[in-house]
Amino acid sequence: MKILVDINHPAHVHLFKHLIWEARAKGHTVIVTASRKDVSFDLLKAYQIDFIDVGSYGNTVYSKLVQIPVMAFKLCMIIRRYQPDIAIGLASSRITHGALLSKTKTLVCTDTEHASEEIMLFKPFATKILTPNCFTKNLGPKQIRFNGYKELAYLHPRYFHPDPSILKMLGVRSDEKYVIMRFVSWQAAHDFAHKGLSLENKVAAVREFSQYAKVFISSEKHLPSELQEFQIALPVDKIHDAMYYATLLYGESATMASEGAVLGTPAIFLDYAGRGYTTEQEKIYGSVFNFMVSRQDQEHSIKKGIELLQLPNVKQQWAAKRQQILQDKTDVTQWMLNFIENDQHEE
Repeated sequence: MKILVDINHPAHVHLFKHLIWEARAKGHTVIVTASRKDVSFDLLKAYQIDFIDVGSYGNTVYSKLVQIPVMAFKLCMIIRRYQPDIAIGLASSRITHGALLSKTKTLVCTDTEHASEEIMLFKPFATKILTPNCFTKNLGPKQIRFNGYKELAYLHPRYFHPDPSILKMLGVRSDEKYVIMRFVSWQAAHDFAHKGLSLENKVAAVREFSQYAKVFISSEKHLPSELQEFQIALPVDKIHDAMYYATLLYGESATMASEGAVLGTPAIFLDYAGRGYTTEQEKIYGSVFNFMVSRQDQEHSIKKGIELLQLPNVKQQWAAKRQQILQDKTDVTQWMLNFIENDQHEE
């Protein structure tokens, strides 16, 4: 079978890397297409995954709109050349548009309910839409739900084995607490006209957390001068090792918060809309704490971070929460591969 995997963000590399490797190990041909976004190319190279460079959407609303038909045309040409049986991507409208004049089936994964514009672009054309059970929207007969989180495609214990040497890279002792803060660019289509943490509260959070732990910052955009000393410096493929041993994850990334839940690290997530999966992780497992981005919620989130940093045996408590998640949820890589193979067999 020929499978095309489409990558449009560094997180997509993590999501699909084991699917790529497992499918190839089973004798399937896998073609990878990727657009330039942050460290996506660096990750693909670090994992020695060959890919076809389809360019970049740019950073402005105008460039993103202009690139929609351009990307669709590029994917159309690639699909015509390689003739894959199935194409899969996360919120990838371009594979659905590019496959319109072919026999290629398209599987689009999504877990972001408020990404209405993206859903509108791929929903009419996708063969199937794959969402976690906790996805709160009904997308109709094309929607297939799975019992898991996308982060379990790469952080399930079958694939992820934490490397303790990361502590030396970070310059922290094995008994030393540290926090990883994550700030996003707010340039995704579904984030248009929205903002996250204020600079004032970013600085306040760093100041408060530094009283209890070492602080590292991972940011999609350039950090202001007062925060640059906290910029984390790691090889691009080592961030999950750092997250595993962290005492707290704090920031604007839903993916990072969910990664914390499945790694056994407390996570605080701030966003204007929230997600079905982080809501489930808070209500059922108590592993994530969700806040809106109002001034009051920002201040409350910092207080919650301080509370968690002072909590005795916090990592042991979250390890138990992690085990419950792993017991309840499925290996998402195996689920995707089985779905692809069974769907093609039924055809």
